[in-house]
Amino acid sequence: MSLDQPATDLQPDLHLDAQLCFRLYRGERSVLGTYRELLDDLGLTYPQYLVMLVLWEEDGLPVSQIGARLSLDSGTLSPLLRRMETAGWLSRTRDSADERVVRVALTEEGAALKQRAAGVPRSLAERSGLDAEESATLARLLDKLCTSLTGDVR
Repeated sequence: MSLDQPATDLQPDLHLDAQLCFRLYRGERSVLGTYRELLDDLGLTYPQYLVMLVLWEEDGLPVSQIGARLSLDSGTLSPLLRRMETAGWLSRTRDSADERVVRVALTEEGAALKQRAAGVPRSLAERSGLDAEESATLARLLDKLCTSLTGDVR
């Protein structure tokens, strides 16, 4: 086989465009870039937004439960929560029944961000180019993929 003639590729599975991981990577970068734009006015980063979503659903959770919901370890979550506390969005306090447990609660300012963030999901949906059925299908398939690869059932 000479270098100037194309060879028959016997390993098409190793083409970049054949990789599911590359599509996921491109999709992640696109989605996170869009979130960055949408969250900029709120002063939130994407990981901070995820924490706020958890707390807007259920306030006063232990750090361990927030970490479990977000699949983040305490080494990643603790500095994030510290920055959010400094920003005035939440407070961290030791549980009176068990001092090993740290609970996270929204401040008034953190709770008020919920109203300002209300349009973020709709804006992302509009920019995505996906209709509701396509979004639901994509979410279901991504959940299935994560469950299959990690065994994590949500």
